[in-house]
Amino acid sequence: MHPAFSVIFLTTLIGVGQGLFLALFTGQLYALAKLLPAQTDAFYAQGSLIALLLLIAGLVASVFHLGRPERAWRAATQWRTSWLSREVIALPAAMLFTALYGLFHYFGWTQPLFVISQALPVDATLIVGALGTVATFLLFLCTAMIYASLRFIKAWHSPLTVANFLFLGIASGFMLAAALSAYLSSSLVVFYGTWAVVATLLGAISRGASLYRNSDFRCKISMQSAIGVHHAKLHQKAQGFMGGAFNTREFFHGKSDALLQMLRYGFLLMVFILPVLLILLAYLLESSRLPIAAFLIQYAGLVIERYYFFTEAKHPQNLYYQSMA
Repeated sequence: MHPAFSVIFLTTLIGVGQGLFLALFTGQLYALAKLLPAQTDAFYAQGSLIALLLLIAGLVASVFHLGRPERAWRAATQWRTSWLSREVIALPAAMLFTALYGLFHYFGWTQPLFVISQALPVDATLIVGALGTVATFLLFLCTAMIYASLRFIKAWHSPLTVANFLFLGIASGFMLAAALSAYLSSSLVVFYGTWAVVATLLGAISRGASLYRNSDFRCKISMQSAIGVHHAKLHQKAQGFMGGAFNTREFFHGKSDALLQMLRYGFLLMVFILPVLLILLAYLLESSRLPIAAFLIQYAGLVIERYYFFTEAKHPQNLYYQSMA
């Protein structure tokens, strides 16, 4: 497939925003259980603002992929059958709960509404955070299933696609939370950094498994099955177009194998290896800058990874339109 940068930035930006929200709420739960020192409401408010801005930036990026942006609202009408429609609904829901979570902390609306078992005080931020967590995981699922549900794109049609979107989004979000904690001199750098490393390693396993699966994949579609003529000797004599067309541009990336190999090694280094090493060095050197560098490098690697993700997809129509291109 031809990688569209609008979709690349959509999926990576909202992934970081979702992961950051989960990191903030996880930190609050740990603090509530007295496993971590409590943070100020300003910390959660600032983090929520960043998460919301990332979600908005992803939404804005998606507009550039639309031919008629004024009709974008119609995408939500097919929610019964379309994962894209479900994503269109889940994204605003996640944005709403992220905004409310930040606003409640900003205004200090953290007084307990009720107490569970005389031990667990529940305030508005916990309720909104729990709802936001559900919306966030649903958004991860909807975004990934847009690609994983396509049976004719064998490189995507796998549970590994969902796992990759989930783990890489969480990893980048927790990495950003570690960077934010380092910038604000918070005591949660080690907590967020450790979970970022765990999520990154899980992402490395799932992404490595998908790379191995796709490298060993044998396409079951042939020229005979593509056009419905089952003849032993079938030879294509023409491309089907006198010049370039939508089919020859949008379903093939046109990049060389050498470039794709360089991109593959590049994102493996930048997404999985360098961030983990930088976080470990940050622990040893007690550096506040290394977590920030780890996030920036990982996000740049995620952009490359998502670009490579689209080039992995081999559309069946390319048997006809690209073999003579």
